Amino acid sequence: MTGRRATLPLYLGGFLGPFGGAVLAVLIPELRDAFHATTDQVALAVPAYLVPFALLQVVSGTIGERIGRRRAVRAAYLVYAVALLLAAVAPTIGIFLVSRGLQGTANAFTTPLLLAGLADAVPAGERGRAVGMFAGVQAGGLSLAPLLGGLAAEGSWRLAFILPALVSLGLMLMPPPDPIRAVGEQLPTLRSVATPRMGLLCAAGFAGYLGMAGLAFLISLRADDAFALGATGRGAVLAVYGAAGLLFGRLGGLGSERLGPARAAVLAAIGCAAMIAPLGIAPSVGAMALLWFAAGAVSALLWAALNTIAVEAVPANRGGAVSLFAAFKFSGTAVAPLAWLPVYDASPGMAFLAAGIVLLAIVPLAPWSLRVP
Repeated sequence: MTGRRATLPLYLGGFLGPFGGAVLAVLIPELRDAFHATTDQVALAVPAYLVPFALLQVVSGTIGERIGRRRAVRAAYLVYAVALLLAAVAPTIGIFLVSRGLQGTANAFTTPLLLAGLADAVPAGERGRAVGMFAGVQAGGLSLAPLLGGLAAEGSWRLAFILPALVSLGLMLMPPPDPIRAVGEQLPTLRSVATPRMGLLCAAGFAGYLGMAGLAFLISLRADDAFALGATGRGAVLAVYGAAGLLFGRLGGLGSERLGPARAAVLAAIGCAAMIAPLGIAPSVGAMALLWFAAGAVSALLWAALNTIAVEAVPANRGGAVSLFAAFKFSGTAVAPLAWLPVYDASPGMAFLAAGIVLLAIVPLAPWSLRVP
């Protein structure tokens, strides 16, 4: 496959993973009734998915590169499909939670290897745009999951798992290409990604998710506390961030190519900080939504730049570098509630201001990551 035929399945896979993780949010009432479970029990499905997804990415990319991307992604798609079907027919909440853990485990292997495959499938001069578009479709998966899941649930909540399972089985036929290796070339190792460059890059990714991408819960709290928005209104406000990422993903990648990834990351981090810092004192719902949308738009440039650095940091182990970077990004999301809730309780304005300041840590980290081996 060449051109769009080669890259379209990679983008579809990039959409599918975040969609599977985020679709749960809109289905909690239906799942609670179906399993005769409490809200707290159903809510356990979120960490059941995210914990293995985040932790396994420390090693999943390297494992995939060692056994072959095509083999690893095909197996992951199969496990993902089976896990989704298990969720659809689960008779108890316990089995449903097991299925969610399997989904997170499978997605830990698909997402980084798809991005690594995309980096190899496009010319180097177009890599920024491709990586930016990949980040955009992932943002689209996150933002559209509640809407599409809700539409499916109008018929049956089980369709929200059955339909993605069918897509996953179809994508098994279109895995990413294996990298071309010289005869006798040593297989990638975890040690190959344990470099100062990757350390700085992972710190930048952690700061980006801690200071921005992981703030959805804080946005929701503020929308309720300051403007008394209901669940639908809060969901609409939250969705604008992902929608902006989807709209501006390719443009962000183009900007990363034109400016260079380090300069693009610096400018984007400053821009994102400027949008995040005043969220706690926004005078209206419209102003808050506009700031959050703008942050999502500028984040397209930020993640295009940082993801481009990641896919180019260790060419012999692209999958390992991307998955390690992703593990640190999602750990930022996990830490965000612990870090910001106490500050928010004391002062909502200070919580968002502090998050904006954290984003500025990317300003020195991104350039340094290109100056060290």
